[in-house]
Amino acid sequence: MLCEIAFLLRNAFFLRNEITIMPFRRAPSAKSSFLCEMDGYFRNAIWWKVFVESGYFVASKLSTLYKNSKDIDQTHQNMEKSQLSSSIFLLILSLSFSLSWAALSSILEATPGAEDFTSCVISNSSNGTSTSQLIFTSANASFLPIWQVAVQNTRFLKPSTPKPSVIVTPTNETLIRTVLYCAKMYGYELRMRSGGHDYEGLSYTADVPFVMIDFINMRSIDVNVANKTAWVQAGAVLGEVYYAISQQTDTLYFPAGVCPTVGVGGYMGGAGYGNLLRKYGTAADNIVDVRFMDVNGNILDRASMGEDLFWAIRGGGVSSFGIVLAWKLGLVDVPERVTVFILNKTLEDGATEIFHKYQYVLPAIDRNLHMRTQVFSEYIGNTTMKTIRIMFEGIYQGSRDTLLPLLNEKFPELGVTPEICEEITMVQSTLVFWGVPSSTPTEFLTNRSAIAKLNNKSKSDYVRKPIPISGLKKIWNKFMENDQSAILIINPFGGRMSDYSETAIPYPHRGGVVFQLLKSVNFQGETSDTTPVSLSRIAWLNSLEELLTPYVSKNPREAYSNYNDLDFGVGNANYKEASVWGERYWKRANFKKLIRIKAKVDPENFFRRPQSIPVFSTRLSDMLRLEGGSTMLRCAKVATSP
Repeated sequence: MLCEIAFLLRNAFFLRNEITIMPFRRAPSAKSSFLCEMDGYFRNAIWWKVFVESGYFVASKLSTLYKNSKDIDQTHQNMEKSQLSSSIFLLILSLSFSLSWAALSSILEATPGAEDFTSCVISNSSNGTSTSQLIFTSANASFLPIWQVAVQNTRFLKPSTPKPSVIVTPTNETLIRTVLYCAKMYGYELRMRSGGHDYEGLSYTADVPFVMIDFINMRSIDVNVANKTAWVQAGAVLGEVYYAISQQTDTLYFPAGVCPTVGVGGYMGGAGYGNLLRKYGTAADNIVDVRFMDVNGNILDRASMGEDLFWAIRGGGVSSFGIVLAWKLGLVDVPERVTVFILNKTLEDGATEIFHKYQYVLPAIDRNLHMRTQVFSEYIGNTTMKTIRIMFEGIYQGSRDTLLPLLNEKFPELGVTPEICEEITMVQSTLVFWGVPSSTPTEFLTNRSAIAKLNNKSKSDYVRKPIPISGLKKIWNKFMENDQSAILIINPFGGRMSDYSETAIPYPHRGGVVFQLLKSVNFQGETSDTTPVSLSRIAWLNSLEELLTPYVSKNPREAYSNYNDLDFGVGNANYKEASVWGERYWKRANFKKLIRIKAKVDPENFFRRPQSIPVFSTRLSDMLRLEGGSTMLRCAKVATSP
């Protein structure tokens, strides 16, 4: 009986509302017959399951054919279509009653392993030998080191972390297209890793079978000083970008972050910010073009994808929509020398009052000045008494002779003096803000192995009204309870950030934001993030989150999507569920627009992961209903806007 059902199912492939009858074909690489040669069926239908519930037979397609791929199996275009007669369905209905759910699901949920995927990629590559050297499974000794090297948050470096079934390190776009095709064929999800800084590890781990594309071999940078642009492949990191620009000019830069190992691919997709945000906005505000692969393997640029998709991938999370291959950056003007300074203030130095004024001064001051602050708790000397230390880190697009009069007028309480000011190049300022001396060779920025990794849990907030002194004191007292594992990193807004509307790109945190707040606890000294000490630190972070509630943005409580936090939830069955986290990252108008764009470019939701832009599905009809005395099976899904 099982073979009879398999014989019927191998010929029926359900695609949206239509039922396609396909001639039986055996996959060229099939090793043996499987349930009456079901391998031929899987070659075309990829992966779908049938289940029995309450006496009804229900069929649901789980993935679709890979279309528009000119180099693979053109016979897909020649499939004959016709309606499967009601009599066949009646036969299947009668047979299904005698089958248990477990037996049937075990037949149809059989998913080919890593060997099948690898064979698919190699057989569809022009040079299978060289391609095989770019593919790694757990059978390869280098698999684990390749996976580990770009895990930038070491709390995920533990045996329990789910790892990819296959890692592919492509050297060209053609191989990426083939990987996309084979992943769809064999039911794998895709994860794309550029630098490995995803705050929840979602670029290199998943709870489902997945293939990881590691862009380590695609990191070229082409700087055009005359046009003030740079084409940067997805595998490059920010340090490499800054270094490449500095090798050609000291008067151009790119407005992005200070961590040298952050990968360009995903960073721009979440907007990205850094020391030039008050002068030039986010990194995504300065993207001028892109090379991008959609779900069908088409390579698009800004012109061919259209402005809606170009809008979405600059701040809306590029991995929800496809695969970014390269960004074209618009470089910005900087002086040959900028001025940097660092000074610390403790509670005994009046840090509370100074920080309170900082909240009013910085958002309104000359946009050539950016001043980041970091807040720590520490012991006073060798005593058991604690204090709060605030580090003020300033960078000014100009000389100290211009900076000092500005600060003396607007913020004399800070006490910046000529002695602590240093005039250096912009690329040297990146070294300083990363915590190394300006005299460090700039090649340091390209040495990925020399950059320290993180081991922490973080959360973000946006503050729209200055926190009163009473509130600051509550925060400081909370920090006194911590075991010195916590840090606050604060970046003031205003300036150019206030010039953009909330809908200019998906990143909505613009006018009215006083500062962005990043809260972190580290797990240094602990073997994992699940030890009693680590769990107590996470509990402390959550209690700080609660304490901050009156002082941060509301309705929604805004958060930065590049600092993704799965504690917000991952529900996506409907808009109400998804809005719990989606509106925090993008606000309502932008989130709804992202959903509409996602429905158009990836309607089957192939590019998905926790907190990716969702596709909502509404059944147009019951899966089993009588029409004119005939039994018709209709299984259709339509992407709908909330």
